[in-house]
Amino acid sequence: MRIELDIKLGFKNVMIRPKRSTLKSRSNVSLERTFKFMHAPKNWSGIPVMAANMDTTGTFEMARALSSHKMFTAIHKHYTIEEWATFLESINDDLYEYIAVSTGTSSTDWDKLNTIINKFPKLRFICIDVANGYSEHFVHFVKQTREQYPDKVIIAGNVVTGEMVEELLLAGADIVKVGIGPGSVCTTRLKTGVGFPQLSAIIECADAAHGLGGQIISDGGCKSPGDVAKAFGGGADFVMLGGMFSGHNESGGELIEVDGEQFKKFYGMSSETAMEKYAGGVAEYRASEGKTVQVPYRGPVADTVQDILGGVRSACTYVGAKKLKELTKRTTFIRVQEQLNEMFEGD
Repeated sequence: MRIELDIKLGFKNVMIRPKRSTLKSRSNVSLERTFKFMHAPKNWSGIPVMAANMDTTGTFEMARALSSHKMFTAIHKHYTIEEWATFLESINDDLYEYIAVSTGTSSTDWDKLNTIINKFPKLRFICIDVANGYSEHFVHFVKQTREQYPDKVIIAGNVVTGEMVEELLLAGADIVKVGIGPGSVCTTRLKTGVGFPQLSAIIECADAAHGLGGQIISDGGCKSPGDVAKAFGGGADFVMLGGMFSGHNESGGELIEVDGEQFKKFYGMSSETAMEKYAGGVAEYRASEGKTVQVPYRGPVADTVQDILGGVRSACTYVGAKKLKELTKRTTFIRVQEQLNEMFEGD
């Protein structure tokens, strides 16, 4: 046993210090980025904000909405081959740039992934997603996927430490997903005691990835547009959102009415709700590591997109970053004891 005594930070522990800026308006800020990948050929350009591959956010409907803003959706893994076919028959080629097919690491997952990719070879992004990216089996699966698909962009996660980011990149991943326990409906930290504060994880993992020519996704922990800005400021190349994209028309989840108000269900993919839905219940050897909540219904996702992107643009103007790529170079974090004046509550 050992103890690391240096403080690890989450988004609530810091703010971004403002700097002098020559920018006259938020409209002068470009949020588009272009990435060259470590393994896969062909660059990618777009706004690097992603919907998480949960069945309540990583939906085909969400992909249609976000792609119109050049934003990305990691499609959840529970769609059938037939549902994929119906969706892909109705889209143009541009949308292929903004979606990933997600997979777990079981033999069944592997067979389904191969069927989807062989049937729809234009799919360019593969998201290999497990809760614990530290197993040898996971690394082997990444290697196997890279060998099978040398031209695909491979996203792999989740991990929170630099050495594992390096191992996954060297195994064949192009982008590593970072985050254990920060999600709004994740209870891993409560059930297992395992985790890593998200901002410190981003800083450590970005440093490791960028040294090898790879990228990272900050996955989880963002409650507000300010948190998204902090994730980018800490070095994240992409920011993945679940809770912030929940509750919309394009989100999955059942729409329910309680005392005249409308809500949508939102739950973690390791929750009892998800396991009952897809695995027939919680296996006797494990515990649920997610919760189910009711999110107030929020209508179309377009207004939320504007709020998020507007907040990030504003953060860039406060530090003089004309492009999103410059934000991390212009960011100085200050540790704080409080962030908000909560005298009044309201919208």
